[in-house]
Amino acid sequence: MTRVWLPDPPETLGGLPDGVVADVWTGGETLPASKDEVEFVVIPFGVTPETLRKVTRLPNLKVVQLTSAGAERIIPYMPASVTLCNARGAHDAATAEWTVGVIVAHLRNFPRFSKAQEEGRWDFAPSESVAGKHVLIVGYGSIGGAVERRLAGWEVTIERVARTSRPAEGVQGIEDLHALLPSADVVVLLVPVTDETRHMVNAQFLAGMKDGALLVNAARGAIVDTDALLKELNTGRIKAALDVTEPEPLPPGHPLWTAPGLLLTPHVGGAVRQTRQRAYAVVSAQLARYAAGEPLQNVIGARGY
Repeated sequence: MTRVWLPDPPETLGGLPDGVVADVWTGGETLPASKDEVEFVVIPFGVTPETLRKVTRLPNLKVVQLTSAGAERIIPYMPASVTLCNARGAHDAATAEWTVGVIVAHLRNFPRFSKAQEEGRWDFAPSESVAGKHVLIVGYGSIGGAVERRLAGWEVTIERVARTSRPAEGVQGIEDLHALLPSADVVVLLVPVTDETRHMVNAQFLAGMKDGALLVNAARGAIVDTDALLKELNTGRIKAALDVTEPEPLPPGHPLWTAPGLLLTPHVGGAVRQTRQRAYAVVSAQLARYAAGEPLQNVIGARGY
C-alpha cells in the first residue's frame, strides 16, 4: 500500500490508482499521523520553510510533487534521496495568454486609454502594430512554445533562446542571447530561477535592448535587477510589463508602482479558474506512474529545470 498526502480530498483528482491511499494535508505545522509512512507528498501553497524542512526529511518520503511550475522556494530543502517534480504544462495556457495579452495591451496603448477613460478624456493617439514585430523568447520551454502558438497569425518574427541550443527546433543557446537583444522589439522572460538566471536581466542586458523595446517578465521577479530596470524605465528608453517583482508582493511606496512605461499585474499570469483542475491533472498522472512503477515526468534534476 502506497501512502500519499494531498492538499484536497482524493475526489478532487477523480480518485486514486489501485494500491494508493491518501491523507489530506493542507500545509499546516501539524503533520498527519502517517508521517512515517508517506512516500509521495503534494506540496500545498503557503507552506512555511520550517514545515518544508520537516516534510522533506520524513523517513519514507520518495517524491515531492508541486502544483506550480516554479520550484525555487522548494529546492533548498530537498535532500538528494527525494525526487522533486513540478507541474510543467499545467500553467502553460494561462501564462501564455497573459504574455500575449500584455504585449498587445502595451503596443496598442491600452493602459493610456484606460487611464483616459477613468478621467473622462477622449485621448486619441496612434499606437504600435503587433504585426511586424520581432519577439525574443528567453527560456523556450513548454510555456515559450505556448506563447509562440498564440502569436501564430500575428505576423511576428520569433527568436527562441534556451539554456542549451536545440538546432533542430530552431532554439539558440543562452550564449547567443546578447547578440539577439538589439534586434528584438519584445523580450519575453520565461526562465526559471537558478544561480545562473538570478538578476540575469541587469544593466548590461537592458542596455543591449533596442530603444523603444518592451520587456515582459512572466517568470520570477528575481530574474530582473529591479534597480537597473527602474533606471531604464525612468529614462523612457524602454517599457516593461511585469507579472512578478522583486520584492514580492510589491510594498506600498515602492518606485515600481509609479514607474513610467510599466504595466504591472500582481502575479496573476497563471491565476485562472481552471488552475487547480489543470494542476491536479498533472498530479493524477504522476500518481498513476508512481503506482505503476513507471518513470516520473517533470523531474527537477541536478541541473535544475
